Amino acid sequence: MRLRALLSGRELSIVIALVVVVGVTAAVRPAFLNAQGLHDLFLNASVIALLAIGQALLVITRNIDLSVGSVMGLTAFLSGQLFLADVDTPVVLVVVAGMALGAACGAVNGALVAVAKVPALVVTLGTLYVFRGLDYGWASATGVRQVNADQMAPEFLAFGSGAVLGVPNLTLIALVALLVTGYALHNWRSGRELYAIGSNPEAARLAGIPAGRRVFTAFVVSGALVGLAGVLHAAYFGTINASVGTGRELAVVAAVVVGGVAIFGGSGSVRGAVLGALLLTTITSALPILGVPAFWQRAVDGAALLLAISLDRAVMLRVAARLRRERGLRRA
Repeated sequence: MRLRALLSGRELSIVIALVVVVGVTAAVRPAFLNAQGLHDLFLNASVIALLAIGQALLVITRNIDLSVGSVMGLTAFLSGQLFLADVDTPVVLVVVAGMALGAACGAVNGALVAVAKVPALVVTLGTLYVFRGLDYGWASATGVRQVNADQMAPEFLAFGSGAVLGVPNLTLIALVALLVTGYALHNWRSGRELYAIGSNPEAARLAGIPAGRRVFTAFVVSGALVGLAGVLHAAYFGTINASVGTGRELAVVAAVVVGGVAIFGGSGSVRGAVLGALLLTTITSALPILGVPAFWQRAVDGAALLLAISLDRAVMLRVAARLRRERGLRRA
């Protein structure tokens, strides 16, 4: 009962699906649930969770960012370049630099969407290629196609693979981002206004909500979280090239929508987005164990996205039909 009170219907169904996937996979390979298996699972899910938290802020406002994979690759490559310039670069400086670059990319997207009034789908589809092109151009200009672990500071790599009381550092960072963002969405006026903007942008403007400023801020915050994810990816994997993050946008959008954030805006939570990220990451990890060919793993993200959007649309149509019936009864 307490779990049901804590989670929404969609979030509870994700938890149930997660338990089923883990149970079936553990039955085939019991090592899936040992300490190392769980450690690796949470590590892999943490980066996607950070991306999903930022994406959820945008989808709630009826926007989307398809450039997250390219921004993640750009900030990951920045991390490697900083260590090539000086292997003793402080880890904190690398993190701040990555988040600042991510926020700058988010500001470009936000300005085009909120100020120039260009649809987010069009803007971020364009910047997906622009930012990726900058990444490859940077690699070409410096002559560095790949940065390896032996070229980075040991402290940075230890930070990426380290843990506190058995919980990976990356997972702790994702949890902090989840708690802070969730609190802001539900307790700050600016956070609640994001839901109003997503529910009815025109009504939000008429109510005096600075919709443009709020959407711009959401893009900047999302970009900073993507930048942080890029740095953490570099710290965890230790090998970086210009293709890092390619294709991640589908997995992120799928995680957000599967997690109950309505693609039409105005509802959902970052908690659901993180649960969606954990579920899809678990499925991806389980498929090879269950003997499913690797090329089907991307198809699972697409199928989950289509299913979630279809369910949301069906629910919206049922709610609209019920409201029409209730209005008809009142008039009668």
